[in-house]
Order: sequence, then structure tokens, then C-alpha cells
Amino acid sequence: MVFNDSAENNIKILKFKLKTEENFDVVFRELDINNRKSGVFFVDGLTKDDIMEKIVQYFYSLKDEKLFKDAETFSKSCVPHIEVTLEDNADNILLSVYSGMLALVIDGFEKIILLDVRSYPQREYGEPEKDKVLRGSRDSFVETLVFNTALIRRRIRNENLRMKHFQVGTVTKNDVAVCYMDNKVDKKLLDQITRKLQNAEIKSLVMNIQALAECLYKKPWYNPFPKMKYTERPDVAASSLLDGNIVIIADNAPNVMIIPTSIFDILEEADDYYFPTITGTYIRLSRYLITLFTLVITPLWLLCMQNPDKVPEFFKFVVIDEQVNIPIFWQLMILELAIDGLRLASVNVPNMLSSTLSIVGAIVLSDFAVDSGWFAKEAMLYMAFVAVATYSHPSYELGYALKFMRIILLILTAIFDIWGFIAGLVLVAVLIITNKTISGKSYLYPLIPFDSRKFFSKVIRTRLR
Repeated sequence: MVFNDSAENNIKILKFKLKTEENFDVVFRELDINNRKSGVFFVDGLTKDDIMEKIVQYFYSLKDEKLFKDAETFSKSCVPHIEVTLEDNADNILLSVYSGMLALVIDGFEKIILLDVRSYPQREYGEPEKDKVLRGSRDSFVETLVFNTALIRRRIRNENLRMKHFQVGTVTKNDVAVCYMDNKVDKKLLDQITRKLQNAEIKSLVMNIQALAECLYKKPWYNPFPKMKYTERPDVAASSLLDGNIVIIADNAPNVMIIPTSIFDILEEADDYYFPTITGTYIRLSRYLITLFTLVITPLWLLCMQNPDKVPEFFKFVVIDEQVNIPIFWQLMILELAIDGLRLASVNVPNMLSSTLSIVGAIVLSDFAVDSGWFAKEAMLYMAFVAVATYSHPSYELGYALKFMRIILLILTAIFDIWGFIAGLVLVAVLIITNKTISGKSYLYPLIPFDSRKFFSKVIRTRLR
């Protein structure tokens, strides 16, 4: 089945390919343009109705036969729209229509005229749910790719900004954009990413950004520390581009992926740069310190409970004197699981009930849990600190990586005492040191290998340039 200059033939082919009789949302509208049999195909809900009405109204007014010489002449002289292409490949036309474009068939033209009148359903721009700031812009990425690229273009008005388009997914053919600064990007890494996207053997990106991450990075999974940074903030993405990183945007995803990223990049936050240098440095160092505390505070307390005679006198207050019904190790493990249970439950709680249930949950898990003898007050205190401090940085992935390391530390400490605690710290250090970014570089750069200038800028918030 090939296209020719017969509208009846071309319409028949497209009806068969698009299955208009079976898909109620794929619409075919027959037209009569200058006494020529014509028709349009589009997906209801993905096109701008007002623009389509004006275009069709204009077509009805055309009466000069000279304008219908061929598809090229007609598209240049008679189509009152900016984004217009000609296509004679059925698969490409199919993909374009399913993407929201309008396919115009006119008798006498061998090619199909495609008009970009897409209007994807989207939510309004708003403040990010995760990457919130005390000061700074309040806009965030949405689920529409072209709007997300516009948010970046608005911030970087430079000829070196490049945005390459790819279609990933053998079944769904989802849109993906790779953004980078041509004068700063690592060309070797860019070629590597480009090849992986072009040759990606994945059926769909229905789970958008995570499916894309697993497609790009297929190396061993046992190291839980994140290899990519995700953000909902256009200002963070633009800043990363100016630093030479690559930003990958997937359609239907309200966040973007930044590569390559070290652990210092993941711990960075926009608030570091929205305040003066001294304040920004304090916020950054506080975040580093709190992140370290979330890893070691409960294993260290467990170690103190197992060796009360070795605790310094000025720290004796951390040791529990009264009898406990459940061993401290199991209290901490149960609370680790309980906190995740509450976190998962909070996602599914309706907004109208969230405040009430959070208050009830806090009362039950704190006061009643202690009075009933299940948990010690100190265990509740330290786990409450860990639960809150986990949100001192915006990365869910890093938070769970630290959680897994903390659990390993607890287990090793409970079994092997102080040597288990030391072995756990060594294991954490080995996992971080041996971890690599997606570009194959050190996860601890610029600490390893050491770059004094860049390391200083990662630890101390320097002046903006």
C-alpha cells in the first residue's frame, strides 16, 4: 500500500493504518477544498480546535486552481500555519498523528501535509513539590516536553545551547530531549549518551525518567548510591548546563535527569545560591553534617548501649538505665520499617485527611508506643531525627542509599560490636569510593582525584560569576 495522487487511495491507507473505525479518539473529517476530495486525520484531545477551525475555514476560501499544482506549492502558498511538513512514509505519518499533528490529504497530491497543531493536556506551572526553596523562582517542570525546553531556553539565551530530539521505545516511541552547551559539554560522554538513546532496546518509557535511567545505565545494581541527579527546577537544570553537564528531558515526566553527577552535586541545593555567600556556605555545610549524622547516629547509639562502660562520662546520659522489653537493635529495625510504612501511607492519604491522620499517627507512635513498653524514648528520639533529617537534601535516591547503609551498620554492630561498626563504615566508604558516575569518572570528584579549586567551590559557596 503506497501513497499516490488519489485522495481516495490515501484516505483508505490512513484509515486502515490509524484504525479509525476502532479508535473513537482518532478522528477523520472529510472536506471539499476547491472541488477536490480532501480530509484530515487527528487525535481528539491532542490538537488545538480553534486553530484547526481557522485553517479549515481558510481552505474553503481557496478558489485559484494554480495554487494546487503540487503539495510543495500548496504548503508554501496556502497553508496559514508555521510548522508544516510533507511526508509520504506511512509509519512517520502514523507517529505524527499519534503525537498530536494534523494530517491533511488532498486529491492530486502524492504527499500528506502535516500541520503541528498539538496542544497536550498539562497542569499549570507551580512550585515544585520536592525541590522547594526559601527564596528564588517558584516555577517547575511539567509533563509536557516542549514547555520544559522553553523554561530552559528562557534562562539561557545563548547560541551554544543545543537540544537534540530522540524517540525512545520500540512500542510507544516517547519523545526525549538531550540538552547541553556545545562549548562546555564532554563530547565523548555526549556521543555515548546519543548512541544509547538511538540503540535503546526498550519497549516503552511509560515509567518515563526511571525507565530512561535504567536504559542508560546497565551496570551492576548492588551499589545503591545514585548515579544521576533529578530535579523539578528549571533554574537548577540551567545552572547544570552552564557547568557543562547534560540534561535529559523525557515527555510525560515533571522532572529532568542531570548527568554526570558526583555525590557533591547531588547534595547541592538551589538555596545554596539564593542566599549570600556566608549564609549559603552555612546551609551547605549544615546539610553535609546532617547527612552524615543520618547515617551513623543510630548505629553509634546502639554501640554505646552495647558497651556502656566505654562511654565517656559526659555522654553517659545516652545510656538507658531502665529495663527494656525489646532489644534496642530490634526497636531500631522496627522503627526503620514503620517510618517507611508511614511514608508510603502518606502518599495515598487524601489531602483532607492528611493533617488529622498525621497528628493521630504522631500521638500513637510516640506517646502510646513508649507507654506500652514497645519502644524506649531515646529510640523514638533518634529515629525521629533520622526521619526528618533525611529530607535535608532533595534526593530520594540518596536518602534510601543512606538508609540501606544505616541498616547494614546496625546489623554489623549488633553482631560484631565495635569491629562490626568499623567494618560497616569501611563498607560504606568502599561503596562510595568505587562508585562511578555514568561517564565513568570518580563519584567523589573533585575530592578523588583531588582538584583544590573545584573542591573548595563544592564545600564553600563561592561568589556567583
